[in-house]
Amino acid sequence: MLYLWVKWIHILSSTLLFGTGLGIAFFFWIAHKRGDAKVIAETARTVVIADACFTAPAVLVQFGTGVWLALQLGIPWSVFWLKTALILFFVVGACWLPVLWLQARARRLAAQAAATGSALPASYHRTMFWWFWLGWPAFLSVVGIFWLMVLKPTGAA
Repeated sequence: MLYLWVKWIHILSSTLLFGTGLGIAFFFWIAHKRGDAKVIAETARTVVIADACFTAPAVLVQFGTGVWLALQLGIPWSVFWLKTALILFFVVGACWLPVLWLQARARRLAAQAAATGSALPASYHRTMFWWFWLGWPAFLSVVGIFWLMVLKPTGAA
């Protein structure tokens, strides 16, 4: 019964991780496209809070429950789908950690522009450029992880 509870938590945390990530990206991108520094700063403030409250804990739960489940089932780390999912998990992390910093930077830059009534600086646009492009490999990797978890391909031709 414990196995099923941990599996349920694993699935729930993956859903939370995917949904929160996609939602955060959508709302932040929409605020960015509006170009209003005040709206961007307010949205970014919420995005940073949501990442701290939902995404970060879901990442930890996802990793912990995934490792526990693999150990309980005796699945070797060399199995193609598991090894590839772990690699993609770390790709997501390698993209997400800089994105956290970029979100906080975008928030600061937008708040400064809003406070002074000035236009968003070039550094803000560079920050969002990198935020946008780091989001794609992370998003595609999460989709890949879902695919691997469901289909569990062997990797054999």
